[in-house]
Amino acid sequence: MEVEQFAIDGGGCASDEPFALQVLGDSMEPEFEHGCIIVIDPAGVIQNGSFVLAEVNGEHIFRQLLVQEDRLYLKPMRTNYEIVEIPNLKVIAGVIVQKAGTRRSQHKRYD
Repeated sequence: MEVEQFAIDGGGCASDEPFALQVLGDSMEPEFEHGCIIVIDPAGVIQNGSFVLAEVNGEHIFRQLLVQEDRLYLKPMRTNYEIVEIPNLKVIAGVIVQKAGTRRSQHKRYD
């Protein structure tokens, strides 16, 4: 399974404060291009279809949460990456609430 990794460093933020990460890789294209900045809210509302940052097998991955028949999955936007089943919502580190692009017109909120 190919997993994109993130080094999480709170950078002085409290554990419940939003923080930003740069997307690396193409698993979430075309919605989130390689290099774009996403804002993650650890206290964000988790729901079916949310874009989330989760910890799987000791690594952080960025995916879309899918709930199907009481089972939880992390789904990439690109089909050449695997869908990962997760045991519970405790593995979710936060919900993506904003994407920042290089132009103002590329900024998008997800709340």
